[in-house]
This record gives sequence, structure tokens and C-alpha cells, in this order.
Amino acid sequence: MSDTTEEERREYARRLAAEHLESGDPLGWFEPLYSAAERGEAVVPWAHLVANPYLVEWAGGRTGGGRSALVVGCGMGDDAEHLSGLGWAVTAFDVSPSAVGAARRRFPGSPVRYVAADLLAPPEEWRQAFDLVVEAYTVQVLRGDLRARAIRTAGALVAPGGTLLVVARAREDGDPPGRIAVPLTRSEIDAFATGGLRAVRVRDVYDDETPPVRRWVAEFARA
Repeated sequence: MSDTTEEERREYARRLAAEHLESGDPLGWFEPLYSAAERGEAVVPWAHLVANPYLVEWAGGRTGGGRSALVVGCGMGDDAEHLSGLGWAVTAFDVSPSAVGAARRRFPGSPVRYVAADLLAPPEEWRQAFDLVVEAYTVQVLRGDLRARAIRTAGALVAPGGTLLVVARAREDGDPPGRIAVPLTRSEIDAFATGGLRAVRVRDVYDDETPPVRRWVAEFARA
């Protein structure tokens, strides 16, 4: 695939996702995608190699002061490194070992703890263990019961007094689903406020892409 265009490599990612969804393995496509990307045979559509702008905006340059943070579905590591640079003690995980390996290679010597793990079955010691949990664009690739389970699990990782920040594509109930990701409805965003979490602020925003993309930026807190 080395002589293919970028759009063809993106289409490869879409086909890979569809094949695994149809076979009942909704998370199995991440590892072959990141592995192919390492070989230059595919692109990871969401890997822009910069920190998520909504995370950057939320953090606002505030220091983490050594508090613990967890980045869900860390991919190539940019969000994790941004928080680390602000003084957070960061653990970042991805279901793809190739993604974790790529992040480690991109940021040699980083204090971020990069690990391979599954949001649907995280280590038990992570339960209510992090002062900040960042979930950006991971839940939206899941569907049905797995999506509901991931929403509950992400919230369960937030420590007492901690914060959950969620960034996701947004849609109305009747909007058509996406080809890889299915944007979240407002009721799905509201579902993060369970298990002792409460909504602090939910923003419905449009970014500056062409055409503009609608997104949720939501903050939740545990008492």
C-alpha cells in the first residue's frame, strides 16, 4: 500500500473497522491499523500529532501539581504529553500495543506511564484512582451495550473529588451514524453522570473544520 493515496489509506481504516464490527470484534481493528500505520501502509484518521484543542482549552495552562491523570485511548500520546507538561502524573493507555509502542518511541524519556489496556476491562486498581480522566473520541467507536459499558467504566475511574473530561462528536437521535465512529447523542453524554458523577458543564460546539464538525465537550465531577 506504499503507493496509495492518503484517502485510500483512510478508506483502509474504514474497511478494517467495518470488518471487525461485522465479525463481532469491535476493538480488534485498532492493533492492525496502528501496526499498518507504523509501516506506512495506513493512516490513523484521528492521529493529528497535536494535543486535542478542547483538552488544551480546558487545561488552560493550569498546573497539575502532581495530581494523577488517566488518558483513555491515548493513541500516539499527544494528550498525555500535554498534561504531563502541565505537571500531572499521567498514565495513558490504549488497547493497541502498537499505539503504545509508537507513543513511547515518539517521547523517549517521558515520565508518562504508557500501558496497553482495555477500557472495557481496566485494571481493578484503577477504579476511582485518578484525579482527572480524559476520554476523547474513544467511546464513540463503540456501539450498543459496549458503548454503555464504556461510559460507565470511564466514570468509575474518577477518584473522589476528581474530574472526567469527555470530548466526542455530537449528533441528534435521528442523524445518520458515521462510518467508523457513531457520534454521541445528548442522552449518551448525560449517561456519564452516573455512579456518583455529576455534570459540571456540557458544551455543544462546532469546530472550525470545513464543513464544521459538531462536538460535545463535557466536564463531570465526583463529590
